Amino acid sequence: MAHYDLEEQEQIDSLKTWWKMYGNLLTSLISAVALAVVGWQGWNWYQNNEAAKASSVFLVLEQAVQAGDAQRIKATAGELTEKFGRSGYAGLGALLAAKHSFDAGDLKTAKVQLAWVAENSKDELRDVARLRLAGVQLDEQAYDEALKQLNATPAPAFAARFLELKGDVLAAQGKKSEARASYQGALDKLSEKAVGAGRELLQQKLDSLGESA
Repeated sequence: MAHYDLEEQEQIDSLKTWWKMYGNLLTSLISAVALAVVGWQGWNWYQNNEAAKASSVFLVLEQAVQAGDAQRIKATAGELTEKFGRSGYAGLGALLAAKHSFDAGDLKTAKVQLAWVAENSKDELRDVARLRLAGVQLDEQAYDEALKQLNATPAPAFAARFLELKGDVLAAQGKKSEARASYQGALDKLSEKAVGAGRELLQQKLDSLGESA
């Protein structure tokens, strides 16, 4: 029994020594892991909570658009971009507000809203914003600015549309050979099954430039 007590005491002493050497480090690691778990759970809660808030603001924006309330549209769209800029609702809201601004003839506001989406959103929303912004800039004969938007690399689904609009800008600048190349590139991007008025119009644009020199 005494031998057992001595062995047990040695184990206890060894544990005490180990704890003196590594106890603080172990405590720090445990605390760090605990904080990480709590932080992750908190972040998920925060994101879900923020998404719910953004959704509510977006709903107010949709109602404002339906009512044609320009002041409310601008205010709620601004709230989405300022408070919930990382959410998908911000980009959708800015596009929705930009369409209303454009239809109302407020091109200055529309361009600001589209530029925000082009700079801050991702994937399809960003490409749609760039196309719409370039279209407005083309109408205003701001050709260089329009080309800056269209020189970006879009998602494959938007590649043909980017090249077609780029062709429109180049044609407006009188750069027929470059416009022809863009139109042809747009046609090449379209699948063989892509038929209809859109493809026919694109072909007409290309034909209108005449034969290459």
